[in-house]
Amino acid sequence: MGEISSRAGIAALALLSLAVAATGCASGKATGGGDAGAASDDGVRTGPGVAATTITVSALTDLTGPYASFGKSQTQAQQLYFDQVNASGGVCGRKYELVVRDHGYDTQKAVAAYTEVAPRSAAIAQFIGSPMITALKQRIDGDKLLTIPMAWATTLLGSRAIQVTGTTYDIDMINGVEFLTKEKGVQPGDKIGHLYFEGDYGESALNGSKYAADKLGLQVVEQKIKATDQDMSAQVAAFKAAGVKAVLVSVGPRQTASLVGVSLAKGMDVPFVGSNSAYSPQLLGTPAGPALLKDFYYISAGTPVSVKNPAMQKLVADYQAKYPGETLDSGVPTGWSAAMIVDEAMRKACEAKDLSRDGVLTAHRSQSGFGGDFGTPMDFTFFDRPASRSSYVLKPDKAALGGAVVFREPEVSALAKDYPIPTS
Repeated sequence: MGEISSRAGIAALALLSLAVAATGCASGKATGGGDAGAASDDGVRTGPGVAATTITVSALTDLTGPYASFGKSQTQAQQLYFDQVNASGGVCGRKYELVVRDHGYDTQKAVAAYTEVAPRSAAIAQFIGSPMITALKQRIDGDKLLTIPMAWATTLLGSRAIQVTGTTYDIDMINGVEFLTKEKGVQPGDKIGHLYFEGDYGESALNGSKYAADKLGLQVVEQKIKATDQDMSAQVAAFKAAGVKAVLVSVGPRQTASLVGVSLAKGMDVPFVGSNSAYSPQLLGTPAGPALLKDFYYISAGTPVSVKNPAMQKLVADYQAKYPGETLDSGVPTGWSAAMIVDEAMRKACEAKDLSRDGVLTAHRSQSGFGGDFGTPMDFTFFDRPASRSSYVLKPDKAALGGAVVFREPEVSALAKDYPIPTS
């Protein structure tokens, strides 16, 4: 996720909200209409968000908070996807309507937005933020509302309705620690630092680094910060005093820039490995750019936009045509593939003539080999484990589309393969 807020164009994104607001119940109980399906004139059972000519899909995103740049590119990519589907005839005789709500990475606003849009949504194609989804997990499950979180904490697993895509933060950190030992000279007995956000994101990533460190004979030096902290000087001093040989980074891009820039300025020249939410290509234009280009890597199950497969190249061309001059970042393929996941579920549900909430979930959970062009292959048939355990190692590159290239092709480390997923 990008944390450098690109304010320009955010106001225009309000036009993406295509449906008029409806008042929802403000209680803590399920508000999405459950599975009150009924047969339509075409013989297809329908549910909330499915009308005779439309399927309403919602996006609960961040357009004004710490992940505004990511939220913007992801929302635009999803609008592009649904526009293209509609132009080719829609799905099940219906056209998609995308409702967008900006919660600004504020849990209260996210809960209010969910309460508003859930009763009239057939699915939520993006929901940014582990804290927001955690606060609503029980309601989403009770509402049987297919939801694609843009967050990868292990705590989000375990719900039939919530589809965590790709890997989780702990899996990525396990793969990252093994990368450090195999390719960056970290040896048994060494100390590695881990800078992480308090909360689900950071704690999930820390679970992975501690597990891998324990198995490989390493010691983790922890530094926990708040999402509002900006200056990483004190954390760099602590890592340097401990003599760490590498640093894992599970924060936002702004903190990453401070960490890497200050480290190099203070003479701590070590490799850095970030979670997928720790990097944004906008950072390359900041004073931290040279330090990030030197020895920073990040781990992700998502394919970078610089990869030259036909599907990615078409997406890049279509996105640039619709949004000329806009930054290409990981939000573009992430948003697109999440919209595709929702669309595939609707198509399979239509084949079964059941667009009720339960019908959509059943169709979605029948897929065991989704993806490939925009990320590592995913298995949706279970929901108590990550859909994938395979991660790319990516490296910033100023000349590359999206500001990153593949440094190591995706693989499942031996430790990640056998890692027991924590149960919440």
